[in-house]
Amino acid sequence: MSPALASLLALVAAIVISFTSRLNVGLVAIPMAWAVGIYAGSTPDVVLGGFPSSLFVTLAGVTLLFSLSEANGTVALFAHRLVAVARGSAKLVPPILFLIAGGVATVGPGAIASVALVAPMAMAIGRRAGVPPFLTALMVANGANAGNLSPLSAVGVIANTRMASVGLGGHEWKVFAANFLAHVFVTAVAYAVMVRALSSARVLPADRTDTRLSRPQWLTVGIVSLWVGAVTVAGAPIGLAAFAAAALLVMCRAADETAAIRGMPWTAILMVCGVTMLVTAAERAGGMQLFTALLSRLATPATLNGVIAFVTGVISTCSSTSGVVLPTFLPMAPGLVQQVGGGDPLAVALSINVGSSLVDVSPLSTLGALCVAAVMDPETGRGLFRTLLIWGLSMSLAGALMCQLFASAFAGL
Repeated sequence: MSPALASLLALVAAIVISFTSRLNVGLVAIPMAWAVGIYAGSTPDVVLGGFPSSLFVTLAGVTLLFSLSEANGTVALFAHRLVAVARGSAKLVPPILFLIAGGVATVGPGAIASVALVAPMAMAIGRRAGVPPFLTALMVANGANAGNLSPLSAVGVIANTRMASVGLGGHEWKVFAANFLAHVFVTAVAYAVMVRALSSARVLPADRTDTRLSRPQWLTVGIVSLWVGAVTVAGAPIGLAAFAAAALLVMCRAADETAAIRGMPWTAILMVCGVTMLVTAAERAGGMQLFTALLSRLATPATLNGVIAFVTGVISTCSSTSGVVLPTFLPMAPGLVQQVGGGDPLAVALSINVGSSLVDVSPLSTLGALCVAAVMDPETGRGLFRTLLIWGLSMSLAGALMCQLFASAFAGL
């Protein structure tokens, strides 16, 4: 058995374990990554190099910061104020969360920063309003992703730059619109299906709670605002800046770090980082390339848009859209058209954008991971991990179908 096939089978086994067992799949994924690395001839140091240290710092830093904010009551207070915008109706909370996340992502920081900023607060709001964590996660992640390919966004710049490098420049707003409409559509369908469960849920009226801020809460608001500004305006690293903000909160005696650290979702962090380590081992062993090669044989000029959306969607489910999929596949668009003997390169590029983005709510991707990490209850977080993984995988099919039906027509507008 080749290392590529062995690594692909190991990844499939980890996914099956996450579906069928209460065992934390991250705990299993780390030794599986070691076994894959050994089988592929890698040293332990190389395997350890696959640990997602950047993702770990991001998850730990953001969750620590908001755990401190939760501990001193700031999150609960602002959750109460924000749900008041919904005028007592839980049905309005999910669209509001979608718009907030989408607005933040569109103006520059992109989806990852948007979800990191919004998800912890959104989960607190959703919990208070009786909105299921799954629906809350969909609203935040899809809202952020809807604005992720804005010409102002860092990810939009990556996509448009890579397209321009192969002669597909000048379509910035078409790139944004295709991705935006796809996310609005799938989110609207999910909302229409699940909103009935909110028919009897009510949000507590704003006048039942004292919404005045104490000194520690004012300090928390100020420091978190500085963090938001540093991330969105100055481009500071999300996780490192979050640790700096958390340390400043503790030094100002605005929150108790002991309770906050104890309340962090370590189960979810282990789950996400362990599986990401296994994915990296599979990529190095050639497992993802093998999967791509197997699926690409199915493409014809008539089915290229759908097939490439499906392939990039499946890969993006457990990989980085902006760091791996878009930079790798977008320059291939003209060559793929030539290889299969026909098609529209712009339609193929739009299919890559949409197909790889729709699945990013998967907990194996950063957006889904941030949403899972924002859930403080371990059992709820484990259930959300599984549900988001199923949704993310299903979006590879939904994205393929949408791109097959509409990508060429949209590219021709």
